[in-house]
Amino acid sequence: MSWFQERPELSLKLIARTGLARDAAIIDVGGGASSLAACLLDENYSDVAVLDIAASALANARDALGERSARVSWITADVTTWRPAGRYALWHDRAVLHFLTNASDQAAYANTLHAALALEGWAIIGGFAPGGPTQCSGLDIVQHDAESLATLFGPHFKLLETHGEVHLTPGGREQRFRYHLFQRTAA
Repeated sequence: MSWFQERPELSLKLIARTGLARDAAIIDVGGGASSLAACLLDENYSDVAVLDIAASALANARDALGERSARVSWITADVTTWRPAGRYALWHDRAVLHFLTNASDQAAYANTLHAALALEGWAIIGGFAPGGPTQCSGLDIVQHDAESLATLFGPHFKLLETHGEVHLTPGGREQRFRYHLFQRTAA
């Protein structure tokens, strides 16, 4: 929970920048403990899904949303093996990919992203920035930059923006994050 944000301002700013229609399909990967789904509902997005490996995190998020939780699709799955039933216009990941420390898991993540994201769709990837923490919650992480992500996702993903953010943990420590906005340009 060191990365929790009450309101994920930078994520919301990047989502708004895409110009997505309010009925576009959005998936928040690893979003079980995130407030993003609630914020998207507040902004009248109507096709929101949250994927997390932890059923308990999703249950807590559903409980926090109360009756509004029925407006969100909740998916308990491992992002490296999950395959979607349909395509999403926007893929949002704040701090999942950086936990995948071996190349095969990273490649599986990229395969899932390719299967899930529509042509011309958007991907927002956030994680610890180079020079930031090398562990989170006692687990090793991988620090990605624009080049490593572009290599992982392949030539059909165009990097549009990169933003840094210094996040203050509930304990008062600073953590450097970096967000990348990509658009899928081909199948």
